[in-house]
Amino acid sequence: MTREIEHNRAQSRFQWMEDGQLCVLDYDLHDGVMRITHTGVPSAVGGRGIAADLARAALETARREGWKVQPLCSYVEAWMRRQRGAWDDLLAS
Repeated sequence: MTREIEHNRAQSRFQWMEDGQLCVLDYDLHDGVMRITHTGVPSAVGGRGIAADLARAALETARREGWKVQPLCSYVEAWMRRQRGAWDDLLAS
């Protein structure tokens, strides 16, 4: 399943509605660095790969915009590590 994750720029978040449950990845942007602060998927819709899709959408956006990424959210940090370097070029130093 391909999800069309919405980038809600006004609220600095990526979001997806699954079975009436709002799933989000929150970030802030400062000096070209996207600091990913939180990923939230309600347990009622967990285990469906939604958090991974939110992370992928955020990182694809960062790459397209020329932003660096600082994954402060433990989920996104671990997810990036599991991708075996696919996103390492985005990591802020």
